[in-house]
Amino acid sequence: MPVFGQILGIEGTAWNLSAALFNRDLVSLVSRPYHPVQGGIHPREAAQHHASAMNELIGTILTDPEKVEGIAFSQGPGLGPCLRTVATAARSLALALDVPLVGVNHCVAHVEIGCFATGCKDPIVLYASGANTQVIGYLNGRYRIFGETLDVGIGNALDKFARAKNFPHPGGPHIEAQAREGTYVDLPYTVKGMDLAFSGLVSAAKDHKAPLPDVCYSLQETAFAMCVEVTERALSLTGKNEVLLVGGVGANCRLQEMLRVMCEDRGAAFFVPEQKYLGDNGAMIAYTGKLMLESGVSCPVESSRINPSFRSDEVEVTWKKDPPANDIPANDAGARRRGAEAVITFHEGKAEKHRVSKRYRVPALDRRLITERTRAEARLIHTARRGGVLTPIISDITPDTIVMEEVMGTLLTEDLSEKNLQEAGRVIGLLHRAEIMHGDLTTSNLILRESDKKCVLIDFGLAQATSEIEQRGVDIHVLFQTIESTAPERAESLKAAFITGYSGTFAGAREVIAREHEIELRGRYL
Repeated sequence: MPVFGQILGIEGTAWNLSAALFNRDLVSLVSRPYHPVQGGIHPREAAQHHASAMNELIGTILTDPEKVEGIAFSQGPGLGPCLRTVATAARSLALALDVPLVGVNHCVAHVEIGCFATGCKDPIVLYASGANTQVIGYLNGRYRIFGETLDVGIGNALDKFARAKNFPHPGGPHIEAQAREGTYVDLPYTVKGMDLAFSGLVSAAKDHKAPLPDVCYSLQETAFAMCVEVTERALSLTGKNEVLLVGGVGANCRLQEMLRVMCEDRGAAFFVPEQKYLGDNGAMIAYTGKLMLESGVSCPVESSRINPSFRSDEVEVTWKKDPPANDIPANDAGARRRGAEAVITFHEGKAEKHRVSKRYRVPALDRRLITERTRAEARLIHTARRGGVLTPIISDITPDTIVMEEVMGTLLTEDLSEKNLQEAGRVIGLLHRAEIMHGDLTTSNLILRESDKKCVLIDFGLAQATSEIEQRGVDIHVLFQTIESTAPERAESLKAAFITGYSGTFAGAREVIAREHEIELRGRYL
């Protein structure tokens, strides 16, 4: 495997134009940020800024061009005009210096520089930035997206609220400052399985009549709790034991604190890089470019087109080895199993599901979610059974606990076959026909019953009574994401088998599957 010396990396996906030199460590890093006069980022203005600042930026950092052995640039995702400006500069430099060129995925670069700076090995990553909110983990040669925003990134959501309150850009630090003096008021909380959405939360916050510090505090507490919940779900699903926070919003002290508390309660290690590596920076492009070049990946100038919708799971990660598999506890009789949200105790044919309090959530929000989800789960399990869906039979319920029958069998996660996915599709078709969305439709919430291999649906904690095509599409999207993350080589055939079963029991299947595809596209860079 070749070893490269200094690599020049150029980052300019959005507001910050930055360049860095990286050898075995960071050699130098310079930035020339664009600050909009008013409102948010204007793509053409940002690109014009980058173009006008590029020569001075490169001149400042490239004091000894002969030492540079490769040029790396942010190929996407990002704002098209900004990406084109950076790519043009990178191509020109690669040709002038006669060195290899490599296009770097911006999201993957955040993860790699975070791992480099903190020393973590195999984390679940919360990537929280302006345009992106994703929960990412490495699996089978790629960075898989376990969950993401369905509408707008957390940073852009905060900026939208900030603009409505006449805070300067970026709005996050001003919201954080106001929040220190606030107390909690109720705001919408939208988690849909492994995904989340911020638009309704921001709209409610903008219109709320409470004092501004209270709204800022509540906006932060609610939005960050959603992010941490989805991160915890991915941690539980994968069995990993490290969490890494990256992206510009990662600088928020409250978000860091909430993730740290969640990790302490789960026995996981929490990592966050120093400030200079959190936001968009040239070091992350230079370092990731070095990893790629040393693993044999380069990019001929003629095929170095930008990709504004470049997904992290599209990148073949050639520089990383698969870590040892983590063991996830099985559902054995008499065992005590902890999921992301609840502790389930199995005893004498009964399963007692107790929702545990989350220390990272503000107490009022925590109590509300536990009570709402427990009541809704019991009610919707009953409704689903009436619609022909196999579910556990409930024998008792309290505000935070449901006692139900123990379903003996194998989690769908452990036996992913086309036959079993078709059976799962049949069950979800019945669920949607009964006008219920599950809300957490992962392969860990479907059990293949031991006696007859029929699919039993469990964990209705995020379920809703709805006939909306959008909500049904989200259900299917969550399941498809789980399949793609855990069985990428067989994902298409498994999804096709699911659709066959789903179409057999639900007349509106075609429209829902079409909507799922729209939702998938929405999850890209916004």
